[in-house]
Amino acid sequence: MTDPKQPPGGKRSQPVKTVLREVNDPGMIPLHPALIPGIGVEKTGRSFLTNWVVLAIAGALVLAVVIWGFAAPESISAAGGASLGWVTTNFGWLFSALAIAVIVFMLWVGYSRTGGIRLGADDEKPEYGRASWIAMLFSAGMGIGLLFWGPAEPLTFFNAPPPGSTPEAGTVDAMNTALAQSFLHWGPMAWGFYALVGGAIAYAAYRRGRSPLISAIFTPIFGSRTDGPLGAVIDVFAIIVTLFGTAVTLGMGALQIGRGVEYVTGIGPLGNGFLILTITVLTALFVVSAVSGIKRGIRLLSNINMILAGIIGVFIFVAGPTLFLLNLIPAAMIDFFRELGTMLMRNPTQGEDASAFMSSWTTYYWAWWISWTPFVGMFIAKISRGRTLREFVTVVIMVPSLVCVVWFGIMGGTTMWLEQNGAAISDAGGSDAVLFAVFDQLPFGAIASVVAMLSIVIFFVTSADSAAIVMGSMSQRGKPEPSTWVTIVWGLLLGAGALALLLAGGETALSGLQSIMVVTALPFAIIVIGIMIAWAKELRTDPYVLRHRFAATAISQGVRRGIEEHGDDFVFGVSEVESEKGAGAWLDTEDPTLSEWYTTATTGAIDQIPAERTTEGFDTAEAAKAPDDAPRTGER
Repeated sequence: MTDPKQPPGGKRSQPVKTVLREVNDPGMIPLHPALIPGIGVEKTGRSFLTNWVVLAIAGALVLAVVIWGFAAPESISAAGGASLGWVTTNFGWLFSALAIAVIVFMLWVGYSRTGGIRLGADDEKPEYGRASWIAMLFSAGMGIGLLFWGPAEPLTFFNAPPPGSTPEAGTVDAMNTALAQSFLHWGPMAWGFYALVGGAIAYAAYRRGRSPLISAIFTPIFGSRTDGPLGAVIDVFAIIVTLFGTAVTLGMGALQIGRGVEYVTGIGPLGNGFLILTITVLTALFVVSAVSGIKRGIRLLSNINMILAGIIGVFIFVAGPTLFLLNLIPAAMIDFFRELGTMLMRNPTQGEDASAFMSSWTTYYWAWWISWTPFVGMFIAKISRGRTLREFVTVVIMVPSLVCVVWFGIMGGTTMWLEQNGAAISDAGGSDAVLFAVFDQLPFGAIASVVAMLSIVIFFVTSADSAAIVMGSMSQRGKPEPSTWVTIVWGLLLGAGALALLLAGGETALSGLQSIMVVTALPFAIIVIGIMIAWAKELRTDPYVLRHRFAATAISQGVRRGIEEHGDDFVFGVSEVESEKGAGAWLDTEDPTLSEWYTTATTGAIDQIPAERTTEGFDTAEAAKAPDDAPRTGER
């Protein structure tokens, strides 16, 4: 075989396709890091045995906290409240700064040169259709919160505008401010956290061949240590946050279902018997859905619920103050951009009112979204395989954020309009009653309440079965489809946790545990920072990025040389040049870190990307940005 490094003027090397075919024998020619196609974790021969240490420790801690919540709800509430106050006072600035940093980082990932990288092999296609993909994003990412807080949160800000806001309570201007604040909490910032963790897990698992675990993201930083105790600690923590974070939401959903039954039937307050029955039945439903698999269970329910939620939104929009909403929503969006700086920069140093507001709302939300990223991020990773990073960022951040804006505009706008016109929605009771109080003021309100309860039930099921699958996966070293028995175990623990908390003290226990879960977001905020560092490090050496840089350098050198030697009359061709003078002079292709991740992952023949696809996705306009002189080896 001809030496591929033979100098110009000698015998030419074999055609590229012939050389690439010969790569089936890895010993014949070296593996070029720019031609690695990527590899999914299922093709690596990796075993997904149950991690008994993670399962046992996480299970024991879950049981301990559940027993605490059942035995002493006042204690867990007090401990959670005190811890939450300490975190928000001392580290509120960190959460706010991190929210901004994450959204900026994800925009760079999606719309810079890295945007063409696929979450999978270069020729891999998405597993789910776009409509089903978006529906599953909503069911896992927001779920019950849309129906719970959609009407209640804007109403709260309408009656008590955030500190530093100029509008008076109860005015139209207060409506704009209330919606703008809700858009901040539920819009791009929240989905930016989800996209970061989800994208990083999907990249590590489906392009780099590692386990779909949060701990595996840190391999570029800690190496093989992520397979030992360090990784186990991260995964145990992620399971605990996932289970109790989901249990809190499921508890809220059960309470809202109970309030809906009270409104529809007209009976008095429902006792613990109804809550036991509700959670028992729903636990059985989501366990069945979880063991049926993502494709059959979650996808079907998510599509159904997307339709139901759409019906609810359209109904309120049509039956409510339609023309008023058409004017309010655009005005609120303008207010959002105008007040964005004020909302982001609000901090405890501005007084006690600002401190209390940040603790109860904005900082609380940032911490809450961070605490949910293990669960939602891993689930988003599972359903986003085959998407490019540009499509991933656009859909995961932009599309749900836009829908949340419309949703909160319709639900919150109608609620505030009714309140302003004397309906006294705020006197209906707690936040779980606001939705049904709104329906009570609209035609066909009883029917709408039944549809809303059905939607809450499906949100309950899809959120819970998604969490059970994710926790099962984390217990089995990232197994894509966890064993049925493991999924059932975590499903039952999740249902038992939600039930125990409700029976222990209803909203008191829920709010206390919710505070504790927010406190756990502080160490996880450090993990989020580490995820950005580790992922950025890997993206710089991705084969797609290397090919882009090769192409940009080659075009830059070729254009300069063509003009110098031939003036206007030249076209491009490929020829061999002296070592250290070619398009790849800037890269040490023999650096083992660039390719050993692939060679150690593959169990059979190593396939490189065919020559006809090596320029796929390359934007020739980037060549103009390349320097005249190629950077030398080691420069980045």
